Amino acid sequence: MAPASAGAVVISVDAMGGDLGPEATIAGVAKAARTAPELQFIVHGPQEVLAPLIAQHNLGDKVELHHAEGVVTMEDKPAQVMRSGKNTSMWSAIESVREGAADVAVSCGNTGALMAVSMIRLRKIPGVNRPAIASFWPSRNAAGWNVMLDMGADVKADASDLLTYALMGSSYARNALGITRPRVGLLNVGTEEHKGRAELKEAYGLIEQTQDAGAFDFAGFVEGSHLAADRADVIVTDGFTGNVALKTGEGTAKLVSELLREALTSTLLAKLGALLAMGALKRLQAKVDPRRANGGVFLGLNGTVVKSHGSADATSFAAAIALAARLSKSGFAARLAARVASALPEMHDGPTNGAEASEKSESSQ
Repeated sequence: MAPASAGAVVISVDAMGGDLGPEATIAGVAKAARTAPELQFIVHGPQEVLAPLIAQHNLGDKVELHHAEGVVTMEDKPAQVMRSGKNTSMWSAIESVREGAADVAVSCGNTGALMAVSMIRLRKIPGVNRPAIASFWPSRNAAGWNVMLDMGADVKADASDLLTYALMGSSYARNALGITRPRVGLLNVGTEEHKGRAELKEAYGLIEQTQDAGAFDFAGFVEGSHLAADRADVIVTDGFTGNVALKTGEGTAKLVSELLREALTSTLLAKLGALLAMGALKRLQAKVDPRRANGGVFLGLNGTVVKSHGSADATSFAAAIALAARLSKSGFAARLAARVASALPEMHDGPTNGAEASEKSESSQ
């Protein structure tokens, strides 16, 4: 059955990028298909590998298989993939979005290569100098998550880039988390206005001046201790800092989990206490399970790309697909482009009539 059936949301899947192989990605597709029957998929990779897996999960009426012999590995350099990666599953997955056959692409593959291929095939939207990767960060907010960007698309960011991140991040928070007027914080070494590098101080003024046009509230400088607090809904930073924060958070969460497990199994009394607290512990585990928030979104491109964690299992990959579907249904790509266009009119000719309509629709949420 062709994925382009009426009313379907079509997800383009790079099935070969994850650490756990195509077995995990196809199992994730199957899990997502059971949860959301309206989804259709274009799956990319070697036919001889994927066809049996698709049949095993009874996905024949949900999946269109696009044969792609090559695979982008985690060791491949982005420049190498751009030169000779046209036969890969990653390139093919992005091409389906570029051609309009799919609404959004999902991949577990090499982040640098995926961003490079996405940029060269989808191109940047007007007004965006550096695209960004936005991820969810668990927090005390009502939504349960903050949006943080950039998480590693580009290690550098000047003041105008940070302003664009604020606009894109607030648009993402509106569409993904349902926050009508997000609070935007700029990550710094302190909350005082005189602290930080020159580009941060300049960005402070630019973001503050643009909050009305961008339909967000500027919360000023925030510190690392505010990442999980109820201080801001969107945390803006450069890709170097964002990626270090992400990996630090993941490592700390893993350490705490291991220490807690050791403590709760150290003695017979501790095991008894753990048994009595089992219900609360399971609720805590479900709430902080990183698989629920799997999926970094590439912002600033003419198309939506979701980067799943490389070690994603079926549950994690299904969560990335669910995020991709939610963004597609909301018309997120057009709304983001319209928001940047309306808030940065001096950087391009202005939105088209369609973009103006999308911007008004986003503001009404």
